[in-house]
Amino acid sequence: MSKIEVDAIDKQSGSTLTLGGSGTAVTLACGATQTGFGRTGTVDWQTGSIKTATFTAANGEGYFANTSGGAFTMNLPAGSAGAIVSVADYGNSFQSNALTVSPNGSEKLAGNTGNAVLETEGQSVTLVYVDSTKGWVTVNDSQENITLNPFISATGGTITNSGTCRIHTFTGPGTFTVNAAAVCAANNAVSYLVVAGGGSGGGAYAGGGGGAGGFRELKTPVAPYTASPLDGYPSSPNRIVVSAQGYPIVVGGGGTGIPGPCTSNRGGNGSVSTFTTITSAGGGGGGGGGNSTRPINPGLAGGSGGGGMGNCGTAAGSGGAGNTPPVTPPQGQNGGGSSTSGPAYGGGGGGGAGEVGETGTNTKYGRGGAGVSTQITGSALSYAGGAGNGTLSPYPASGGGGGGSPCGTGGAGGGSGSPAATGGDGEAGTTNRGGGGGGGSTQPPSGVPSGNGGSGVVIIRYKVQ
Repeated sequence: MSKIEVDAIDKQSGSTLTLGGSGTAVTLACGATQTGFGRTGTVDWQTGSIKTATFTAANGEGYFANTSGGAFTMNLPAGSAGAIVSVADYGNSFQSNALTVSPNGSEKLAGNTGNAVLETEGQSVTLVYVDSTKGWVTVNDSQENITLNPFISATGGTITNSGTCRIHTFTGPGTFTVNAAAVCAANNAVSYLVVAGGGSGGGAYAGGGGGAGGFRELKTPVAPYTASPLDGYPSSPNRIVVSAQGYPIVVGGGGTGIPGPCTSNRGGNGSVSTFTTITSAGGGGGGGGGNSTRPINPGLAGGSGGGGMGNCGTAAGSGGAGNTPPVTPPQGQNGGGSSTSGPAYGGGGGGGAGEVGETGTNTKYGRGGAGVSTQITGSALSYAGGAGNGTLSPYPASGGGGGGSPCGTGGAGGGSGSPAATGGDGEAGTTNRGGGGGGGSTQPPSGVPSGNGGSGVVIIRYKVQ
C-alpha cells in the first residue's frame, strides 16, 4: 500500500480540486475531523441527554424533548446561514404539554417574529437558518411518530378520560371500534358496565313496581376504580380481551307503562343490552290485576323481577324472579310479593341489582329494591334500582329502590331522586340507569298510569397511559 504524507493539497490550475476517481470513496480515518465542508443537512442526535426542562439548542444537534412532566421551551442558537436544529417528541406528550420553540433575540422564525408552539403528539421538526429575512425555516415536520402502541386505540360512543383511563359511554346503539390493540396483552383487557332497560310498572288495583334491568360489571386490574359489589372479574367467563375490530353495542330500552285508567295488565319487560359476549336481561314488568273481577297477573321475571300487584281477592300476587337467565354474579334480584287485605292492599316493589323488592302489606306499600353504585365513569352513580308499587289513597306510593323522584299513588321509578310523595302518576325509571317504572293504581277519578322503565347503558373503560 502506498502512503503519501503532505501538509497541504492545492489545485494546479482552474477552480476545482478533485479527490479520488469515479466510484471511489474518500474516507476520513477513525477519530479524524473535517472543517470547511459545511453541514450535509443532518444533525447529531443527542441521545444521551433527554431534555425535560427549558434549554438552549446548538447548531448541528437534534434533541429528544420529554414534556410529560410539564411544558417547557427550546431556545434556538444565534442564527447563521446553514445552521440546523432538530427536536422530537420523546414521550408522545406534546398534545398535553406543548414544547415552545423560541428564536434568539429578534431573529425570525418562518419569516415572522415570535415563538412557535409544537402541540401534536409524536411531532418532530427540523429547522434550518436561511437568512435574516426568513430566519429559521421548517424543512421537515413529522405530524406523527411510528410507535408500537402499549395501549388500546379505540372510537365509539361518548369518550371521556378519568385519570390514566379512557371511557366510552353508549346511551344508544353503536360500535366500539378498536383501531389498534395494545402491544402489552394485559392492556387489551377492558372494564365494562352493561345495564339493560328496566321493566315498567303494572296496572290495576295496586300495580307492582317494575324490576330493574340486568346489571353486569367487570373491573380489570389494569384499569382501577371503585366498582360495585357485583364486580364479575373473579369469574373468568366474564372477562373480555379485545382485538383490532368493531364490537356492536346494543342498549336496551325500558318497558312501556300501562296508561290510565288502569287495566289488569302487567307492565312490560325491558330490553337487553349487550357488549360482545356479555348480555344483560331486561327488567321484569310489574304485576297487574287485583280483585275478584280482575285476573291475578304476577310480576314478570327478568334481570330483576317485577313486583306483585296488590289484591282485594283471596290470592296474593307474587313477584317475578330476578337473575333470569342466571349469571354469576347475579345480575339482579327478585321482585317483592303483595298483600290481599286492606286498607292499603300494598303491592310489591320491583327487584333491584342490589336488593330484593319489598313485599307489600295491608298497611304498607312495597319499596323497590336498591340498585348499586359504581365509579366506572370517574364519579359515583347508582344504577338498576327497582321501582315502588302503586297503592290506594290515602297511602303514599313507595319510593324507588334507587330513590325515585317525588310522585304519588302510582309509585316511584328506580334510579334517582328522593323518596316518593303523594299525588301523581307512576314515575318512569331514570334514563340510561336501567331503573324500573313505578306501578299504577285505581286512584280516582280515572286511575293512575304506571311508569315506563328506564333505558339501559353500556360503558367501556381501559388504560391509556
